[in-house]
Amino acid sequence: MVTMAQRIEQLRTEKGLSRPALSAALGLPRTAAEKFETGRQTPTQDQQEKLAAFFGVTVQYLRGEFNDKTETENWMNGSLLAEDPIPVPAPALKQGRKAAPADYDGSSVFDALLRSEKFQETLRAAVLDALQTPEGQRILARAVGRKLEGR
Repeated sequence: MVTMAQRIEQLRTEKGLSRPALSAALGLPRTAAEKFETGRQTPTQDQQEKLAAFFGVTVQYLRGEFNDKTETENWMNGSLLAEDPIPVPAPALKQGRKAAPADYDGSSVFDALLRSEKFQETLRAAVLDALQTPEGQRILARAVGRKLEGR
């Protein structure tokens, strides 16, 4: 498995940059790239995102989790279900709803997916990415405006 330090060094070398030049390009202290590449310091999440954007790769590629520079794993290939499914009790039924089948134990692949820490992290990242787009900013502005108006 490739480490993040190795990936940073590889990507920097491919761009023909020195360590101080990479640090300067990212607005980081002069020795930051050296610390990242030698493993003396791990980049923060924000720094990882800056590095990935600068090199045009995904954060997962930068971390050495995937070998594809532009694609991330998705829930359809099962990567988010690496954890064992956790049985969950069936929710209490509201009046007027049909009862669950007698053999339903409250767990399903979908229930396990929703409770998966990896899925929740992926969903959170996707929502945050979407909210940073111009359309996402407009949606946020409208929601805040309504809240301030008391709707």
